[in-house]
Amino acid sequence: MADIVTYNSLRNALAKKNYANVYLIHGEEGYYIDRLAELFDGILADFERDFNLYTMYAPQTDSATVADACRRYPMMADRQVVIVKEAQAVPVAWFNKLLPYLEQPVDTTVLVIIARGATVKSATLTKSIAKGKGVIFESKKLAPAAVAVTIREFIKEKGLSIDDKALAMLQDYVGADLSRIYNEIDKMTVALPPNAMVTPEAVERNIGVSKDYNNFELIAAIARRDTRKIYQIINYFRRDPKNHQPVVTTPLIFNFFANLLTALYAPDKSERGLMAELGFKWPGQLTDIRPGLTNYKPWQIIKNISAVREFDAQSKGIGSRVDQFDLFEMLIFKLLNNPNCP
Repeated sequence: MADIVTYNSLRNALAKKNYANVYLIHGEEGYYIDRLAELFDGILADFERDFNLYTMYAPQTDSATVADACRRYPMMADRQVVIVKEAQAVPVAWFNKLLPYLEQPVDTTVLVIIARGATVKSATLTKSIAKGKGVIFESKKLAPAAVAVTIREFIKEKGLSIDDKALAMLQDYVGADLSRIYNEIDKMTVALPPNAMVTPEAVERNIGVSKDYNNFELIAAIARRDTRKIYQIINYFRRDPKNHQPVVTTPLIFNFFANLLTALYAPDKSERGLMAELGFKWPGQLTDIRPGLTNYKPWQIIKNISAVREFDAQSKGIGSRVDQFDLFEMLIFKLLNNPNCP
């Protein structure tokens, strides 16, 4: 099987000039692919590029032309680089004609095949790249559960740290879009001094997310049954519907009550026990769980989960034509008033 690597391991290998002869870079998440494309494009020194860097586009280039380019010898350089872009737009037959070269690549050529936005599904291609000791990197969409960890890691790379509330604000604002995550963090890197802590105030000042009226604060208010704060936030959301859609907020509410139900029946309710039971990575994630366990009883939690599911159906027009914010207020009323009985 061809070497399948992570983004960081591949980036580190390229930085150390440890090059394979063939790379397949493909997948749905474009951010990592774009960054790696820049690194491959920069393998050669400026004076080597004119005669040794070939950039081709798969839909406009037949496989034989790519193979012929790869078999040339570099001029006044140790290696040549052939980059083939938009490979997601060609059929498997295009790759099949390239298989003989992939199985016996030229040592002085680095061939990079890039399929941005799609995964190349061809077991034969994978086997051929493996036979030629090539490398495959699949850039997968970031899972929602990995967003917070990714934000923390990138902020650490930038020489900064971040507190839990600021992290939740960023996660809420950017979602799982890697390009947005890195772009927004880059803004703060420019604005903040080295080794600074990213605070809610810094997020509000540099990105424009309110530190007082956001999904993080709404969940906190629901956990504490702070009715006044809850409706202040909802009214703020209603005034800015473009950036505060209830259909985005309700999965977070669902997750809160689902976690609360798990925590309720956890055999070990210590900090460590709850973190293990809920799959949390740091203690700050328990901030809303403790007050939630105090303020909501078992049947209330179960009914609230059901109420969120009902809202989800109604917000999609199933059994209701009510305005989504009116529906959302009805949901909040139910969450706060469901009785603790079957």
